Amino acid sequence: MPQKSGHRIAADIGGTFTDIALLTPDGHLATGKLLSTPANYADAVVAGVVALMQRLGLPIGDIAEVLHGCTVATNAILEHKGARTALITTQGFRDVLELRRVRVPRLYAPLWRKPSPLVPRNLRFEVAERIGADGSIVRPLDAASLDAAIAAVRAADVEAIAVCLINAFANPVHEQAIGARLRAELPGRFVSLSTEVLPQIREYERTSTTVVNAYVGPPVKHYLSVMIGQLASAGVKGRLLVMQSSGGVLSADAALDRPAQIVECGPAAGVIGARHLGRQLGYDNIITFDMGGTTAKASLIERGRLSTSEQYEVGSAMSATSPLMGGAGYALKLPVIDVSEVGAGGGSIVRVDSGGALKVGPESAGADPGPACYGRGGKEATVTDANVVLGYLNPRTLAGGTVPIDAEAARRAIADKIATPLGRDLVETAYGIHLVANTNMMRAVKAVTTNRGRDTRDFVMFAFGGSGGVHAASLARELRIARIVVPPAAGVFSALGLLFADLELNESRACLRRLAALSQDEMDQVYDDLAEGIAARLGRSRAEVGFQRLADLRYAGQAFEITVPLPDGPFDDAARKELARRFDAEHEVRYGHSFEGQYAHEVVNLRLVGSVTPSGARRIASLDPPSSAAEEERQAYFGPAAGMLPTPVISRSRLDEKPRQGPLVIEEYEGTVVVPPDATAVRDADGNILIDLAVVTQ
Repeated sequence: MPQKSGHRIAADIGGTFTDIALLTPDGHLATGKLLSTPANYADAVVAGVVALMQRLGLPIGDIAEVLHGCTVATNAILEHKGARTALITTQGFRDVLELRRVRVPRLYAPLWRKPSPLVPRNLRFEVAERIGADGSIVRPLDAASLDAAIAAVRAADVEAIAVCLINAFANPVHEQAIGARLRAELPGRFVSLSTEVLPQIREYERTSTTVVNAYVGPPVKHYLSVMIGQLASAGVKGRLLVMQSSGGVLSADAALDRPAQIVECGPAAGVIGARHLGRQLGYDNIITFDMGGTTAKASLIERGRLSTSEQYEVGSAMSATSPLMGGAGYALKLPVIDVSEVGAGGGSIVRVDSGGALKVGPESAGADPGPACYGRGGKEATVTDANVVLGYLNPRTLAGGTVPIDAEAARRAIADKIATPLGRDLVETAYGIHLVANTNMMRAVKAVTTNRGRDTRDFVMFAFGGSGGVHAASLARELRIARIVVPPAAGVFSALGLLFADLELNESRACLRRLAALSQDEMDQVYDDLAEGIAARLGRSRAEVGFQRLADLRYAGQAFEITVPLPDGPFDDAARKELARRFDAEHEVRYGHSFEGQYAHEVVNLRLVGSVTPSGARRIASLDPPSSAAEEERQAYFGPAAGMLPTPVISRSRLDEKPRQGPLVIEEYEGTVVVPPDATAVRDADGNILIDLAVVTQ
């Protein structure tokens, strides 16, 4: 149904804070920030939504849509708290989840062990059947073996069931028959079919993705049901939409069919916001740097386009999308924005290892008890505590006074836990923590830039998240990035990004053909079927949906493919040549070479993205009344060369369009920005902070 008139409000849950953003129809942006509630994350969302509407004097019933980014699916995998899940598969393929891929995350770790499968072996059941690679029925589905499998699943008392048969992508008839039996005979169980989740080649990735979808299905359903109920009780009449890993939003009801689509939805929202703002400012090449309380994320926007991937692992120390990396997590072969994520945030716990070296993260103090400086019972030293000691963060309060800061507790934690055991000076130790955290976060940035053949000097950095502005200058200097953009509401920018996201779906179908042999009629039929399915799931007519055609290509003999957009117009010989040229060019950029003219091009999957742009404001016209606090000054430490310097502390509104030399600390409700001595900062006409660094760019 088309969106009704009313306000659209967004809520993004982080490990430490829950962020709220509302953009009124006339473009006024209002934000809120409060500590997350890990016992029930919905509590903070509802409280934040109600508080923001009351502050603006708006009726809660005027909310038409609540847009939401959450970590419930990711946390279920990381904490192994998903549903008790069974797997039904083809006879002889019971151990696909055990065999995985021959890849280890650490080369020199001979004792490394693969992570335990999400479905243990005693809950994996086989049925006698076989579909050929061409879709032919080699062996019909044996009724007796299916009866036995269903009986075993019933006796196992599982909450969810994944079904993945060999070559089902070529012919779904057997999976559909099993799915119908399961849904009829085991009502209330979450059933996940590979042909509905990922109708593509590669047995391990298809099985793993189907299992992940089943594993997170019940907890996601419970979470969203609770969220909808609490919002309704608070008086919200509008619908709930959730962010997908691919960057679009989808109704909560539609997301429940394929909950694996929201596993990495949180990091995607900030990237969507950066692309939207970048278009308005005229920046085509952007590195996004999003640092929150628990993690730091990086992504790439190139020539105005998002970087996306289907090669993703979730559940490892660093989430990444490259098929050349990983091995420590669970394969999730669904469209995701190419975001690299490491466990380094403001709440990351600092420790000294057995060799006397500083370690930062991935464990986090979270929202409860939080960093020691929050005064909520936390005793461990964190990155936030170090930044308080260095003078970067306000020693009295954060988030507009809602989070009191105990600077003495921060100094005590750093001294007792880190500085004294190392025999180091307090400030020197805090700066070391700051640098180690930067080094960890550098891995995330390089994973989406230099590791993919991109020159960071060709990009600007968009820094956001509650701690992004504190660390951005140090990272940018190391990467030789000359300009940093800190957008308005940077500390809640992922919530703001939700408001700029389109209603969107990304669907695909296996189509393994030589490019030269793929006919116009076959392609049209696949895209037509995909378009019908996308429009139905979006609840719109085909005429209301905008579509983009893409294809996954590789050279004959390769094991992995690259997604490239199809040329517009008919798929004739000229279009085939242009598609091949686009693939060759992307292969050259990504891997440093191409095999143009040496190997034939193969199409692996055809892909269709359908999107609907929501109505309402798409540009920020005004902000909440800015802080008018007088300029202050405090001591801040900028490394051994500069030392401790008297540093002006101002609000964003006091920064004007004339460049101001650092050092400088810019404090606002949602976050803090640190401008080092060798940089200048200005505020442009749209309210963005532009930081220019004295870096070597050649």
